[in-house]
Amino acid sequence: MGKRKSSKKPQGPKRREALDTAFKCLFCHHERAITCKMDKKEGLGHLSCKVCGQSFQSEIHHLSEPIDVYSEWIDAAEAAEADKRRAALSDLED
Repeated sequence: MGKRKSSKKPQGPKRREALDTAFKCLFCHHERAITCKMDKKEGLGHLSCKVCGQSFQSEIHHLSEPIDVYSEWIDAAEAAEADKRRAALSDLED
């Protein structure tokens, strides 16, 4: 005769891991120097660096997370750098 199979206990809901709200600064390169504050009533996300004072604001919606604001900041910084390079190249050509 074999053993009875024990039934598995029901598991609770899986826990979501909390997303970061502190990030690495693009300008001074300090880890966890960027803090993100979300004001969902006004629809604004605000990033600021504790070390160099760099800041950024963007519009958010009810599904936005701090990582979304940080990603928009990275995209905006890359776009500004690309515009700066294009302007420098056009000045050299003239």
